[in-house]
Amino acid sequence: MTAQTASHAAITPKAPPLPEAKPETLGLSRPRLQAMSDAFKREIDKGTVPGITVLVARRGKVGWFEALGRQSPAGSAPMAHDSIFRLFSMTKPIVSVGVMALIEDGHLLLSDPVAKFIPEFADQKVGVVDGGKLELVSARRAMTVQDLLRHTSGLTYEHQGDGPVHKIYQDSRVRSRKITNAEHATLVASFPLVCHPGAEFNYSRSTDILGRIIEVISSKSLGAYLADRILAPLQMAETGFSTNEANAGRLAEAFPADPWTGDKVALFNMLEQPAMESGGGGLVSTTMDYARFCMMLRNGGTLDGNRIIGRKTLELMASDHLGPGVPANGTLLSPGHGFGLGFAVRRDAGIAPFPGSVGQYFWSGIAGTFFWIDPREDLFAVFMSQGPGQRDYTRTLVRNLVYAAVD
Repeated sequence: MTAQTASHAAITPKAPPLPEAKPETLGLSRPRLQAMSDAFKREIDKGTVPGITVLVARRGKVGWFEALGRQSPAGSAPMAHDSIFRLFSMTKPIVSVGVMALIEDGHLLLSDPVAKFIPEFADQKVGVVDGGKLELVSARRAMTVQDLLRHTSGLTYEHQGDGPVHKIYQDSRVRSRKITNAEHATLVASFPLVCHPGAEFNYSRSTDILGRIIEVISSKSLGAYLADRILAPLQMAETGFSTNEANAGRLAEAFPADPWTGDKVALFNMLEQPAMESGGGGLVSTTMDYARFCMMLRNGGTLDGNRIIGRKTLELMASDHLGPGVPANGTLLSPGHGFGLGFAVRRDAGIAPFPGSVGQYFWSGIAGTFFWIDPREDLFAVFMSQGPGQRDYTRTLVRNLVYAAVD
């Protein structure tokens, strides 16, 4: 059954479906989209992932929305259009929009030092390794809100390396879902930086710190602020830091052991309300909910008459903020790409090992979720799965297959 005949079936009335059209009226090839579905069916049959959803929209309408495979390897329920997924780092773009909304209200500036809102970040030290020993030196300048948004803060993630600073992260309680955002921010502020602010791109807990800044400014929990400012206006009723027990039968799960390496896979319990509302990776959502967020971005900041963010603010967010002088550590940014304020941004038509357009922006989640917005082609796609070890492969696969369908 194609997406066209099935796409309304399982969507809850709480998240209104986006407008639909036949793929060929949107400049999308139905045979190529079917070839995409066939390719993912082969992957599911091979045991790469239990199941996936993929939604492709062009010119403001959904041309393809398919759910394939099983929702959970432990059950027989098929993957559904309204299955619930852990977004992990696809939380970051939502939180980044939330921060920029506060900038539009005049509550802060991109150039503001982080310590203005979280005093523990004053006088931070940079960890420099000299002769195998960790030495602490004063930062050349203060970490700013812009640094947090573009991951040039000097913060890191415990899994992004094995140096002395990474080991401090690894040996701490920083991963606990039982500490509050305030406790988490204080803990992170106590760690040395891996580089001077502004010197390098290091993917990091920066967006978690932005979540705490939102709480300080708004006097609300991060979850309450996001609900008021973004999720409710966009009717993303199924998006939050947990979901309730009534939805236990709708949770997408990964294989308990990675099918390629055999390593144990442990993801958080979506039914458990955490103390730590992680701005960097804590939200759960559905494919259609996230597609509504993407449609708002595609529309320049509005959906159904509700303006979430200004067009020029969004333009700034979707521009490269690294430039040629800032090296990107790690493998998260493919060649030909930079990073904006909450999204990766494509700088070059070539170089990267997958198709796309200059100016497209995107991000992904460590468990296998992915989205991108291509303004040049007026196209966006949302891909959902729960297969952490296969995420790089499935991201590239879905890009190749969707772009093959663009007429």
